[in-house]
Amino acid sequence: MLDIDGTTWAVTIGLIVVLLAADLLIAALRPHRVGFGEAAAWSVFYVLVAVAFGVWFAGAHGGDFGAQYFAGYIVEKSLSVDNLFVFVIIMTTFAVPEEHQHKVLTFGIVLALIMRAIFIAVGATLLSLFSFMFLIFGLLLLYTAIQLFRHRNEDPDVENNVIVKTARRVLPISEEYVGGRLTARVDGRKVVTPLFVVLVAIGGVDLLFALDSIPAVFGVTSEAYIVFTANAFALLGLRALFFLVKGLLDRLVYLSAGLAIILAFIGVKLILHWGHVDIHKNIPEVSTPVSLGVIIGILAIVVIASLLKTRNDPTAKAHAGSLRGHSSADTSSE
Repeated sequence: MLDIDGTTWAVTIGLIVVLLAADLLIAALRPHRVGFGEAAAWSVFYVLVAVAFGVWFAGAHGGDFGAQYFAGYIVEKSLSVDNLFVFVIIMTTFAVPEEHQHKVLTFGIVLALIMRAIFIAVGATLLSLFSFMFLIFGLLLLYTAIQLFRHRNEDPDVENNVIVKTARRVLPISEEYVGGRLTARVDGRKVVTPLFVVLVAIGGVDLLFALDSIPAVFGVTSEAYIVFTANAFALLGLRALFFLVKGLLDRLVYLSAGLAIILAFIGVKLILHWGHVDIHKNIPEVSTPVSLGVIIGILAIVVIASLLKTRNDPTAKAHAGSLRGHSSADTSSE
């Protein structure tokens, strides 16, 4: 068992809060179009911070726990790229001005961190009390993997999302973004701006991704501290990564299929662990080094195959994937 004292937890959370606060201040004080150079610099910075933490963590608590952290970080980073697909779709659907996209992304990251912290606390408690939760998490990931693979060539239907449709129905919404404010007064009437609806959509997406990503990282490690830090450092770089790779996302045509395979692999790993603990010790388990190798291998194949595909077929376009197919009614309304 990993023994993390209260001081280490406090320092870790403090570091994450400081990094997040810096991001928030930049978005609030200097709204601007983020260029490639700035996005690249921030992306490299966040990756170096995550790697530096992993090196310290491995040195302080052992190589096995260090490998669990890096495996969890890579899983969450790969899932966050799929998250970026959906963010791009939301930004495009609601025509968010470039100067406000930074603010939307930062809000999305803050909300995602909060949701993941809640799910991590609940998940860690359930796993410590009930070993069959490994089976439940494993089956959940297998279901998610199957659905994502079946609908890998589709995109989430943002406009027909229940939360977004409800917000549009019950709230008065202005036509303009009104300088990036959430609420405004138009013709003497208090209204919310489209930016508010965008944040609602981002929140709904964050909830869905938390439901999938937390069981996925618990499939790599059962240590709550590692789950939290892997999620936090992967998400902190998401804002810069969005501006860095949004022009390249269309080329990752096999990403959804690759993520589906990774989720299925982790689901099987969780089920095997449950069988090893609750059924019989002879049931094999998948070690952390094997998990790390499989995940990196799948991602490498996905990236290389995607780039080769788009080079040979420039018309090929990537999709975020969806957990449910669009009904005929949804399709006809688009």
